[in-house]
Amino acid sequence: MCGIVGMVGRPKVTSALLDGLRRLEYRGYDSAGVAVFQDGDFQIRRAQGKLNNLDKLLNDSPAEGQTGVGHTRWATHGAPSERNAHPHRIGDVVVVHNGIIENHLELKREALAQGAEFSSETDTEIVAHLVNREIQQGHGLLDSTRRALEKVRGAYAICVLSRKHPDELVVAKNASPLVIGVGEGENYVASDIPALLPYTRDIIFLEEGEMARITREKVELFTLSGETVNRRAKHIHQWSVNQAEKAGHKHFMIKEIHEQPRAVIDTLRGRLDPAGPRIYLDDVRMDQQTAERVRRAVIVACGTSYHAGLIGKFIIEELARLPVEVDVASEYRYRRPIVDRDMLFLAISQSGETADTHAALRESRKLGARVMSVCNVVDSSIARDSDDVLYTHAGPEISVASTKAFTTQIVALALVGLRLAELRDTISSDRYFHLTNQLLMLPGMMEDVLKHAGKVKDIAQKYMNARDFLYLGRGINYPVALEGALKLKEISYIHAEGYPAGEMKHGPIALIDDKMPVVVLATRNESYEKMLSNIQEVRSRGGKVIAIVTRGDQDVISMASDYFEIPAIDPLLEPLLTSLPMQLLAYHVADLKGTDVDQPRNLAKSVTVE
Repeated sequence: MCGIVGMVGRPKVTSALLDGLRRLEYRGYDSAGVAVFQDGDFQIRRAQGKLNNLDKLLNDSPAEGQTGVGHTRWATHGAPSERNAHPHRIGDVVVVHNGIIENHLELKREALAQGAEFSSETDTEIVAHLVNREIQQGHGLLDSTRRALEKVRGAYAICVLSRKHPDELVVAKNASPLVIGVGEGENYVASDIPALLPYTRDIIFLEEGEMARITREKVELFTLSGETVNRRAKHIHQWSVNQAEKAGHKHFMIKEIHEQPRAVIDTLRGRLDPAGPRIYLDDVRMDQQTAERVRRAVIVACGTSYHAGLIGKFIIEELARLPVEVDVASEYRYRRPIVDRDMLFLAISQSGETADTHAALRESRKLGARVMSVCNVVDSSIARDSDDVLYTHAGPEISVASTKAFTTQIVALALVGLRLAELRDTISSDRYFHLTNQLLMLPGMMEDVLKHAGKVKDIAQKYMNARDFLYLGRGINYPVALEGALKLKEISYIHAEGYPAGEMKHGPIALIDDKMPVVVLATRNESYEKMLSNIQEVRSRGGKVIAIVTRGDQDVISMASDYFEIPAIDPLLEPLLTSLPMQLLAYHVADLKGTDVDQPRNLAKSVTVE
C-alpha cells in the first residue's frame, strides 16, 4: 500500500518527486522520504508523518539532483517512525519497497550471522543488505537485484539505486503494482499512474515476476530469470491531471461523491446502445455456450467492493437466474473452496491489486473456474489475470473512503447481469428494455439527489455527536446499510452497525434508546410494508429515525424524525440512489467533527498486502 516514485534525468528532481508523492499519499502517510543522487553520493531525507513534514525538512535541508526516488509509507513491519521510513540505505545501495518480504526474519538472521547491522524494524532493509552484498562482489545493479530477489519470498514492488551506478534505476514487481513512465531524455517509475501524469502519458505496465533497468535514454525489461521482454508503452488518455486534484472542493471525498453521475456515464459509455437497446461488453468474451454452461457464480471482494458484490448477487440472481455466493476474499483464499469449470468466479477490486482478492482469483482459475473481474485500473494485476474484465472507468479515486468506485462497480455488475441474462435467455424483451432505459436515466437521477446534498448536511449537524448509529435495510438495500455504516466508521470514527431490518429483533433492538439515531432505508419496494413496521418498532423505543424514502412518500415522512427523498427507480437499481445520502451523511458528520476525511487513521487506499 506504500507509494513509490522514481525519476532519472529529471532536472531538479526533488520537487518532481514530492509532486509525485503528493499524488500517491492516499497509498500511505505514516512517513515519507526521498533519496537524491548529488555530487557523487546520495542525499537522503526522511520524516515521520505526512508529506508536509518531509517538505519542511527539505526546505531546511535541501537535496537536489537529476536522479532520485521517493516513498510514502503505510506501516506493516515496524511502527511509523523516521528510522523505519524509506528509503533505506546500506553501503552503496538505496531501496524503497511496497509489499511484504515474508521470509525477512530468516534472511535477517543469516545476515546478522555474517556481521550485518540493521537500523530499522522493517522487512525492507534486508533487500538493501542483499543487493549491497552482490554489488560489493562486483555485479552490476540489475544483476545484483536479480540475485537478491532469488532469495526473497513475498509481495514486492521495489526500486533500487546504487552509488556505483548513479544514472540508473532498477525496479522489480511481484504482486504489488508498479508502472514505468517513458519520457524524452528522462524516464520514471511509480506505484500508480496519477504520480506520472504531469510528466508523461506513455506507460509500461510491469507484469508479475518482471524487472526493468531505467536510464534517462531507455527502459529495458527482463524477467527475473534474466530473459529480455519486449513490450511497448501504452498511451493513457482517459485520465486528466485535474482529475487528481480537488477542483475547488474541501476534500477529495466530496469531490468524488459529486463526480458519480459523470463516472456512471463513463462506465456506460460505449456499452449501452439506447437505440437497440443492446449491451456491448468488449472485454467480456463469454459466449452463449459458456454462459449456459455456468451453474453458479462466486463473487469475491473486500471492504466496499464486497458490499457492491452483495448487491451484484441480487442483480445477477434476479436477471440471469444463476445462484450466486458472495465471499470475503481474505476468508475464501484460506478455505478449500469447491471450484470447477462450470463456476464463474467474479472478482471486484477498485485498484485491481487487492492482495487477498488477487490470490483468491489465481487459486480459482488454477482449479478451472472461468474468471471475470470488475476493476477501475486498466491493466492492473487482477484484470490481466482474468478471462473477462469490465473496467469501471471511474478515474482516479483519491479519498481512502470509496464512493464513485462503489457505484460504478454496481453499474458494471448490472451490465454483467443483463448480459448474462441475455446469453442465458432468462429475461423478457420488455424487462430488458426497461432496465437499460433506467440505466440511461440514472446519471440524471443521481444529479437530482446530489442537488439536495445540503439537507443531508443539516441532518449531520443534528446527529454528529451521537456515539452510535444503526443502519437498517432489507433485500437489495441491506448491503447499502452495511456500506453506510462502514463509511461512517471509516471517516468519523463513530461506532455504526449495518443490519438486515428483519433481524433487528434478534439483538440490535436492545441498543435502541432516545440517544440512538437509526438510519432506515424505507423506499417503496417489495419490503416496504415490513420496513414500516421496523420504523414503528424503533419509534416505540425512543430511537431517532433518519429515513431514506421514495419522493413524496408521506407515510414514512410522517413517522421519521428526519428524512431524505430519492426519485423512484427500478428496485434493482435503487442502491445507486440510496447509497448517495449514506455517503453524504458520513462525509458531513466527519467534516463537522474535524476528522481527516480523505486519509482516516489506520487506513490506506489500496490493500496490496495481507
